[in-house]
Amino acid sequence: MSYKDQLKPWCIVHRLPKLQNAIILRCRRRSDAEAYLRIFQANNPTGSYQIVFDVTPEATANQRLILKSYPNS
Repeated sequence: MSYKDQLKPWCIVHRLPKLQNAIILRCRRRSDAEAYLRIFQANNPTGSYQIVFDVTPEATANQRLILKSYPNS
């Protein structure tokens, strides 16, 4: 994980078919991520989005494990 990514650990993940995920936005604060999540859901109500806290260590950055996820509110 790059230093820039470490500064913004809160991510909005777009859940895709076939168990794939795409990080579409990174934020410094959870409240910012929640505000953007509401915007994404309003613009695309059929899309599936989730806020996650990404603390992937540098050694496993290629694997991109999402260690702790939070359900949509």
